[in-house]
Amino acid sequence: MQALNLPKTELKFGKQGQRTTVYDIFRRKYVVLTPEEWVRQHFARYLVEHKGFPAARMATEVSLRLAGMQKRCDCVCYDRHMRPMVIVELKAPSVTLSQEVMNQICRYNMALHVPYLMLSNGLCHVCAHIDYETGEYRYLHDIPLWSEICGDSPRTV
Repeated sequence: MQALNLPKTELKFGKQGQRTTVYDIFRRKYVVLTPEEWVRQHFARYLVEHKGFPAARMATEVSLRLAGMQKRCDCVCYDRHMRPMVIVELKAPSVTLSQEVMNQICRYNMALHVPYLMLSNGLCHVCAHIDYETGEYRYLHDIPLWSEICGDSPRTV
């Protein structure tokens, strides 16, 4: 798999027939290793290992209903009261993080109403904070620490 712009992490691999699998600590099972899954595993562990996100409050492949259609968020992070705080949309490294991708995560946010949106293709990472009082999206310099999301003001551009 392609090298990513994320710290290395220890992953467990397996086989399912001819396909390589990777152990997902959040779903507690082996899943087929695709380029997007490669990014998901690295980015989720980056949030836990380097940004202090509580693994017990992170869920991957979260189902939600939008306009009568079933959709899935790649990752949702919850506060201690199990309110969603962050939606993470992940793409394969070959996928450009475009306005279309931002629109996708914004549609998901219509159902969840979170203050933070994150996008990553493993090479580029985008984080936006939504101020619901002003209706403004502010793009952040970096992915914030969990303690900043649940307390202090985010670092803005």
